[in-house]
Amino acid sequence: EQIAEEKGIDAGKIMEAIEASIAAAYKKEYEKKGEVIKAKFDLKTGQLKFWQVKTVVDDTTVRIVEESAAPEEGEVRPEPAREEVDEEGLLPRYNPDRHMFLDEAKKEKKDAKVGDELEFPLETREDFSRIAAQTAKQVILQRLREAERDSIVREFQNREGEIVSGIVQRFDRGNIYIDLGRATGILFGNETIPGEHYRQGERLRFFVVAVQPDAKVPGIILSRSHPKFVNKLFALEVPEINDGVVEIKAIAREPGSRTKVAASSSADGVDPVGSMVGQRGTRVMAVSNELGQEKLDIVEWSEDPAKFISNSLSPAKVTNVEILPKREARVYVPEDQLSLAIGKGGQNVRLAAKLTGWKIDVRSQAKPEEVLAGGVAESLEKEAEAKKEE
Repeated sequence: EQIAEEKGIDAGKIMEAIEASIAAAYKKEYEKKGEVIKAKFDLKTGQLKFWQVKTVVDDTTVRIVEESAAPEEGEVRPEPAREEVDEEGLLPRYNPDRHMFLDEAKKEKKDAKVGDELEFPLETREDFSRIAAQTAKQVILQRLREAERDSIVREFQNREGEIVSGIVQRFDRGNIYIDLGRATGILFGNETIPGEHYRQGERLRFFVVAVQPDAKVPGIILSRSHPKFVNKLFALEVPEINDGVVEIKAIAREPGSRTKVAASSSADGVDPVGSMVGQRGTRVMAVSNELGQEKLDIVEWSEDPAKFISNSLSPAKVTNVEILPKREARVYVPEDQLSLAIGKGGQNVRLAAKLTGWKIDVRSQAKPEEVLAGGVAESLEKEAEAKKEE
């Protein structure tokens, strides 16, 4: 019960591990290598009972391998492999220590059928050698590790796409290992926020990207650069999102630098941008602080492409949006708003294109024919299409 509580494992699984370990010790000490032994441990009396288990088979489920002549005196032959299925895809080899043919089984149990398991009581023993006891210990530890691993996988698979809190544990080859309590998560170098420095013992929030159950140790992949991390942080700070009144429709992010968020409201009189910014900017500031002072632009989402594109270029003021074929838009802004609309290194227009899914071409209202350096940005869909054509 103590182990079950400490490790978060079902007590029944621990009993199974103990019984399997005692069966392994009994087999090591008193039985043949190929036999299947089952043990039962009575919690009330502390008594042990043992059985040999044989599977009922016939000619269609096993193959008979003819034994060659008996070995000569002094000749040592290796034991046949205890394979269940041969590499060539053959049926398992018949082993009298673990198999029983149907006609023999019916003498023991009249209604026996192929695939049944018959149990034969064995003499109860309580005296085990050191080697058998060591075998039991190894089986218990292995079973407990497996049970704990399965428990962790189940717990964290339900938390994929959620935010978890953890402590920076250690650094190894550019990856950061995070202590999540019962488990350890891994933050790969490409999932960190550029320019962010991590200190051992520091507590941070992380986005659970995926759980890999196949590895020896469950691989809990974490991220701080994922766009959905921003989404989940706002959900923690803005009650209207959890209530379903405000919805985040799209996010475009360049981690460590700037993020644009498009939000809409399903209730009249509720301003989605105001709800997310909060009184005196408290809500947006809390998210920004968690992201290492990353700049956050919150804009109102609209079904009208022209209006949405205009909003997406915030904080720049847009004069006119011209919608062109193939999800392309030409945006005209006053001369004094050009640097704001394009942004440093074209970042603002680039994030607006990612946010809206449109190709955006920012031009000066005074010189509408002039294509500006850094003023044209493709959406992610457009970039993918261009690469396919290449």
